[in-house]
Amino acid sequence: MSKAGLMSSPICLVENVNGSLCVCKDAVEFLSRINEPVVVVSVVGLYRTGKSYLMNRLAGQQSGFALGNTIESKTKGIWMWCVPHPKKEGHTLVLLDTEGLGDVDKGDSKNDSWIFCLAVLLSSTLVYNSRGTIDNSAVEKLHYVVELTEQIKIRSTEAAADEEEEEDCKFVQFFPSFTWVVRDFTLELEIEGKRVTEDDYLEFALKLKKGINKKVSDYNLPRQCIRNYFPSPRKCFVFPSPASPQNMACLESLKEQDLVPDFLQATGRFCDHIFHNSVVKTIKGGHRVTGKLLGHLAEIYVDTIKSGKVPCLENAVVALANLENKTAVQEALKTYQTGMEKVKNKFPISVIDITSEHQKFSSLATAEFMKRSFKDEKGEYVNKLREDIDMDFVCLLQENEMASERKCRDLLKNLFSDMNKRLQDGEYSKSGGYELYKRDRDAIVEQYRREPNKGVSAEAVLNEFLNERGPEANSILYMDTKLTEKDRKMEEEQERNALLKQQLKEEEEKRIESERMMQAEKEWQQDQIKQMQEKFNQELQQQQQEMDRAIESKMMEREEMIKKGMKENADLLNEEITNLKKEKESSGGFMKECVMPLIGAVAEILPAFLNYRVMMQRLKVK
Repeated sequence: MSKAGLMSSPICLVENVNGSLCVCKDAVEFLSRINEPVVVVSVVGLYRTGKSYLMNRLAGQQSGFALGNTIESKTKGIWMWCVPHPKKEGHTLVLLDTEGLGDVDKGDSKNDSWIFCLAVLLSSTLVYNSRGTIDNSAVEKLHYVVELTEQIKIRSTEAAADEEEEEDCKFVQFFPSFTWVVRDFTLELEIEGKRVTEDDYLEFALKLKKGINKKVSDYNLPRQCIRNYFPSPRKCFVFPSPASPQNMACLESLKEQDLVPDFLQATGRFCDHIFHNSVVKTIKGGHRVTGKLLGHLAEIYVDTIKSGKVPCLENAVVALANLENKTAVQEALKTYQTGMEKVKNKFPISVIDITSEHQKFSSLATAEFMKRSFKDEKGEYVNKLREDIDMDFVCLLQENEMASERKCRDLLKNLFSDMNKRLQDGEYSKSGGYELYKRDRDAIVEQYRREPNKGVSAEAVLNEFLNERGPEANSILYMDTKLTEKDRKMEEEQERNALLKQQLKEEEEKRIESERMMQAEKEWQQDQIKQMQEKFNQELQQQQQEMDRAIESKMMEREEMIKKGMKENADLLNEEITNLKKEKESSGGFMKECVMPLIGAVAEILPAFLNYRVMMQRLKVK
């Protein structure tokens, strides 16, 4: 069970005190622990219409969200209840119950508008709850929909008037699905004497009138907005009264057998629809939202509203991407560091071993980054991860080298301890001493070479050690009375050749190390490029799915207009569909023109730190 299952009752997400909105830190902190996708269902509607009861049923509980039994609105602000999704494993169902709209005690309709606006911005399904019938009065009470274009912007740039009009048509890409719930419904579901479905009833109520006069325009405006902004198909559920008037005051404590069977049936159908058809909350670009991101999103939107500005979908995505990508870099780096810490405990190890482990954990770190990051179109954060890993790797290379140097020096010191004692005892300071000295030294060098797991500095330390003992060997050579001058010159030549040979071994060791590092880096680059391509393709697919949803919705609306004989509306929708299809095609072009060259550029760059490291090694052996 997810951590969301620990929430036994609702908590306040957005507090509304004296007309001022504020995000509750406890709620954001709770959401920050939910790293799985969230399906967010918001309920809005006039106060005292029974919104909270429906949300309790979605949570699988009889009580939870406060049910107001008086004319006072009980829910202030937005309350949240997170429960494990009953039908989608690995998902959390987030229920948002908003304060009743039109509460006379508030006296500030602007506050109602912002609550409605936040419900739209935060949810993947918006449930509008009303009472009685969907008549003209009921639609007019949903005037908050008309104000959405003034309260939400898609793009951050200042748009011209014609662009703003075009932007209105794009809300359908990003807005939640729409479900209208009619409570205490007493009419027959009939239109012109024919039995119809609940969805037909809603579409009939949203039907546009022909004409261009002010009265027709005023009538059509809220209906046109619902059609424009919320994707088709829209859903409708009608509920009879749940209980007798005297039992309504204690609805929360009533048992199922005390409720009207038709009401229970309608509740069951409503809950099944929400569970099976409500999708994961996404933001502009199609990125799936986790609980953690939802908390950030609430903070971004409320802070924007409090500052007197209009919430912008594009700005919110950029802000969220920056937050999440920074975290993605930190978590990915932690993956690398945790893996390499185990490797560090085995130092010294060979260059093959350390580069293989580096490749493995770099790849895992990149995969971890790609899992969490999004909209890193300039490669800023993936490059930051690369630099951080390179810095760590350079430090690890140095530590491995130092560990190797310490081990090799200690080994040579131990191996030469007996020989040093003989040297002090003067065993080599006599006739024939040089031959004895050379035999002992060469035997120790062979023993040193046979010793396994010396690490990357084995030849370098031996070269340094033999050079340091060179004067000692020369001194013994010239003290040996057994040797002639000619013998000494021959031995001197052999010593020089031996030291030169050892230097070449050291250079070869460094060359192999450099080549192996370069090869490891190249393989990591290839792996990283592959993962970047997969990530960008995934993001492109998400964007195009978002566009497909909008196109499909517009096509359904166009068919409806054609059936109703509203050619002018159908033509406008046809133009919108054409523009959306062009935009979909151009989004793929952006990927090819802008993002893919960026990936290509990454392939040509050898990280500065490793480049520097290789250069320093080459200088060191010259």
